[in-house]
Amino acid sequence: MSEESVTVHDALGGTAFFLRLADRFYERVRDDAVLLPLYPEPGDLPAASRRLGLFLAQYWGGPQTYNEERGQPMLRARHNPYVIGALERDHWLVCMLSAVNELVADDDIRTQMTEYFAKAAEHLRNDQPLRLVKP
Repeated sequence: MSEESVTVHDALGGTAFFLRLADRFYERVRDDAVLLPLYPEPGDLPAASRRLGLFLAQYWGGPQTYNEERGQPMLRARHNPYVIGALERDHWLVCMLSAVNELVADDDIRTQMTEYFAKAAEHLRNDQPLRLVKP
């Protein structure tokens, strides 16, 4: 197998790594006064952690388990019921990047993940008013 064909999923040890990453993220969410209220039932955090771990594993080149269990990710649609503004985005990003920095030793992969999570966090913001474009 050439280096080019090794996915981030494989380089980090497979799905188990992404489940651990999601667990680390949700450990931080439990203590975050901004993020925790977004979860109407905090007892659902273990299930949310598993879903996130499977999504991330799939995104980074792993098995399609998330799609098989939940269908297409549709991240914006799934997050739309929650108001996600700059504050929520920033707290989410701090929690996620703290988990990434704790668990990912490879500088190149850590950079790729940081860039992805920064874009994803901004993409999920939904507090901005719609901008009408004049023809």
